[in-house]
Amino acid sequence: MNDALSDKLGQIRIDTHNLYQETTFTDLKVGSFRRLSPVHADGSPDPSRATFFLVQTHLMTAAGPVPLDFRVDAATLDEMAAKFPEAAQKAFEEMVSELEAIRREQASSLIVPGGMGGKIHLP
Repeated sequence: MNDALSDKLGQIRIDTHNLYQETTFTDLKVGSFRRLSPVHADGSPDPSRATFFLVQTHLMTAAGPVPLDFRVDAATLDEMAAKFPEAAQKAFEEMVSELEAIRREQASSLIVPGGMGGKIHLP
């Protein structure tokens, strides 16, 4: 094995102050919901940190299903279900904004032959 890789692997440490117990739920329709409950290194609950949910769902579009992953800050499944629609809407809007930013970036990087600017001119 590569010595540099071996050295890096030997430096990997688990953050025992940021451990969570994961429990997975699904409604078999909308998606899956992972509850992350904070725990101490011994596995006992850590009430000083908040529980939250990571949600995985898909939006159906004309191009097919689009995955949507987002966090819902909630202590219980009922609370997560109540906050789900607003959190999904926010995650969707953020995804669309990111896609628009990528599209603008890609559009601005296009080089148009005969266009203004630059020192290289195409015949």
